[in-house]
Order: sequence, then structure tokens, then C-alpha cells
Amino acid sequence: MLENCILLSLFAKENLNRMSERQLNLYDRLINEPSNDWDIYYWATEAKPTPAVFENEVMAMLREFAKNKKREQRLRQPDLEYLFEPPR
Repeated sequence: MLENCILLSLFAKENLNRMSERQLNLYDRLINEPSNDWDIYYWATEAKPTPAVFENEVMAMLREFAKNKKREQRLRQPDLEYLFEPPR
């Protein structure tokens, strides 16, 4: 689903390089375990409550990111070149 692709890929670009191993494992679980991609989107946008099993610091980070307080244009997934850049 396009909305999740944009949301999760931009979130990953901004956050993965500074996440701890524990946070990376939580993120991996969040993006791989739910059987319905819409659920992740609804939880991130607070349209539905997040189940207790996924309620953690990474979900809180994703919810905050989804609020887009800086009002950035988020119209497409980022190019993947950032994966090869040195950590900031």
C-alpha cells in the first residue's frame, strides 16, 4: 500500500541509522508481523488504537513522525542512496 511505503520508508531514512539494536528489532517486528498493512497505517495515524504487543518506543516514534509537524512534503519514497551514506 502506497501510504505505508511512503510513511515507513521516510521514517526509516530518518531514524534507522540512530536506532539501537533493540529498537531495530521492534521496528522489524512492527513491519513484518501484522497481517494487514492498513493496521500499521491506522496505528501510526492514531485512527485505531495500537495493540499492546506493538505499543512501544518505536511505535511512539512512528506516531510522532506521522504527525509531520515540520509540514514536509512527503509525496514519494526516498531514493535509496541514503543507505550507502556514512551515518550522521
